[in-house]
Amino acid sequence: MKTNLRPKRNVTRLVSVLALLGLILAAMPVVAGGETEAAAGEVSKINLALGDIETVETLHLLIALEKVKERGIDVEMISFKSEDVAAQAVVNKQADIGIGTPYALIQNVNAPIRIFFQLSTLLFFPVVNTEYHKSWKDLDGEEMVVHSRTSGTLAIANLMAMKNGIEYGKISYVPGSEVRATSMLQGNITATIIDSFNKEFLMKEAPGKFMVLPMGDITASDEALYANMEFMEANPTVVRILVEELVNTIKAINDDPSYVLEQRKKYGLLPDLPSELEEEVLPFYQLAAEGDMFPEDGGGARAAKQDFEFYGVAGQIQGDPASLKVEDFWYLEAINDVVK
Repeated sequence: MKTNLRPKRNVTRLVSVLALLGLILAAMPVVAGGETEAAAGEVSKINLALGDIETVETLHLLIALEKVKERGIDVEMISFKSEDVAAQAVVNKQADIGIGTPYALIQNVNAPIRIFFQLSTLLFFPVVNTEYHKSWKDLDGEEMVVHSRTSGTLAIANLMAMKNGIEYGKISYVPGSEVRATSMLQGNITATIIDSFNKEFLMKEAPGKFMVLPMGDITASDEALYANMEFMEANPTVVRILVEELVNTIKAINDDPSYVLEQRKKYGLLPDLPSELEEEVLPFYQLAAEGDMFPEDGGGARAAKQDFEFYGVAGQIQGDPASLKVEDFWYLEAINDVVK
């Protein structure tokens, strides 16, 4: 009997060890990319709110997110019908990170969110159907179509109206430059503000039918990443990894725009992109690199001050731009750490 008891104790001990090991493994965040680089206690998955659809102009972000996944942090992109809804999802903690320029939301309702990375600067073009409009004055009392209520396109529209002494009859909101460009081709709208990619698309599809109105030099954020302060303070390593991969990706694109084609193929990004748009991917990123559309330093305080000027004049930020504090709108720790 004694010789039979010893194996039973060993088996019991082995079962206990295996059970403990199972609990430890279950608690460890593991994703397809391998072991996570997130610090203990930090999230192993980011829910990112996009108030639009994934398009050619988001490829640089999608590439960076694939690099983040390879470092053991999963990312789920959640598309919302507008930037406003996406911002509310971040405020309400239904998503971790949002994409946009939520200056008005931060200032007007004291939302507990802060911008932490300038994803792209404004490279937009006011385009009109020449059958109806050929100048800014022709838009007095007419409809202007922009992306959303908190977008750079609305800020541009308001700024141009002020500079040219006009007042639109109506401002309509249609998310997605490609959607607005298609509506222009179909004749459903006659004036809008779209990105360079879709501006070139319109000019090729209908030569002579559309024209770009003069706008002058504008330097401000088009899209930026932001999150709840609580999320960023609880997950500093995760945020830093995201910023690192964005900086690395942007540097690679600015050095050689064809990097986008290589990485898109590697990760199978935007597999359903229409064939006519395939040809525009490289030209878009070449133009973006030439126009400094993607800043390699993440913007930071420099971008914040430029945004104060632009969005202040456009009416989306109240108060003297010189008196506004960067830290009231931006979280700079991750950028400063990575850039250094």
